Amino acid sequence: MSTTGRIFLARLAGIAVFDPGGDSLGRVRDAVTMLRPDRQPPRILGLVVEVLHRHRIFVPMGRVTRIEPDQVVLASGTVNMKRFERRRNELLVLAEILDRTVVVRESGLSASVVDAAIEQNRARDWAITRLAVRTHAGGRLARRRGQLFQVEWSDVDGLGLTEQHQGTDALLATLADLRPADVASALQDMTSKRRAEVAAGMDDERLADILQEMEEEDQVALLHSLADERAADVLEAMDDDDAADLLGEMSTADQERLLELMEPEEAAPVRRLMTYADYTAGGMMTSEPVIMLPDATVAEALARVRNPELSPAVAAQVYVVRPPQATPTGRFLGTAHIQRLLREPPSALVSGICEKDTGTLGPDTTLDEVTRYLATYNLVAAPVVDEHDRLLGAVSVDDVLDHLLPEGWRDRDRYEVNG
Repeated sequence: MSTTGRIFLARLAGIAVFDPGGDSLGRVRDAVTMLRPDRQPPRILGLVVEVLHRHRIFVPMGRVTRIEPDQVVLASGTVNMKRFERRRNELLVLAEILDRTVVVRESGLSASVVDAAIEQNRARDWAITRLAVRTHAGGRLARRRGQLFQVEWSDVDGLGLTEQHQGTDALLATLADLRPADVASALQDMTSKRRAEVAAGMDDERLADILQEMEEEDQVALLHSLADERAADVLEAMDDDDAADLLGEMSTADQERLLELMEPEEAAPVRRLMTYADYTAGGMMTSEPVIMLPDATVAEALARVRNPELSPAVAAQVYVVRPPQATPTGRFLGTAHIQRLLREPPSALVSGICEKDTGTLGPDTTLDEVTRYLATYNLVAAPVVDEHDRLLGAVSVDDVLDHLLPEGWRDRDRYEVNG
């Protein structure tokens, strides 16, 4: 993408938007962003473009190939003509951020936002990095009309989603549409009191998803802040392997108390996973991959992998076994990858298309061996079987990455600085 570097959004208002052929599509009227719970610069999601008859549409920033002082050029002339409607938690930069009153943290000066500058980060996303602000007349060191100067986004108070300016209900609404990993990052910057208040306002499934994205120390602290019955419910909602890892960081007494409060059928696979050593296939695997019996059809298998709650790695293949279907299963017959499923008739049986030529992993297979296995066969997940050829679970590439990455990798600020 060709740009002029740092761009002030107020100067974009009203400039023309062109397709690659030079035909005018409309004019920029605003930019859409979403404030982040931490102090990181908010990403620009897209532009509001006014086309014919004052009709306003949304153009994602990924469609923008060039921004110049007098024009914005898109990747193609095909745009979604649906009328722009702001979603919950989105903000219009020009309409809602400019003229807002902020406090410059270093000096304590009260100022108004005059403009917002956007730049591309290393991920090629556009973000608001700096603000042009004017101090209020009469303020310390201010001129008659107020002093105009630039500050970093993180150097002002009054725009971020801080707990001092926001009640728990409003904060929960703000966090509702964020990915679990982003919410986990936000929780890390909150006080323990506020973190507990936010956790109390979430349902078990949402909190379980977020816990799985947190550092182990923060996981334990948050789980300890919950009543035992609630903690057990959240553990039940977590993936078995993540619940086992979390319990493994707690004392034996805490482990047993919480396992006893869990439903027996939920606690059993977690107990089994806790018997395997860390950094082995058994210690990393999930005991709940997509498992099908031999008489299941391709249509039934595809219906299972469409479940939006499955991770992409888990949904990439189904494992075919003899009864019983729950792990540890009957004899493992093979794996049917989703690409193969898509090429077969819906009425075909999965047992007729499953493969076993790449072999399997044992529960004691080391991390290095698991990594080489996945790389050798270009797989995103692999079956784990015992000495009786019963399927115990599956280890996926995201589980492997969690164990290969350095400690503290979820701390994005530190990772970006050191990266």
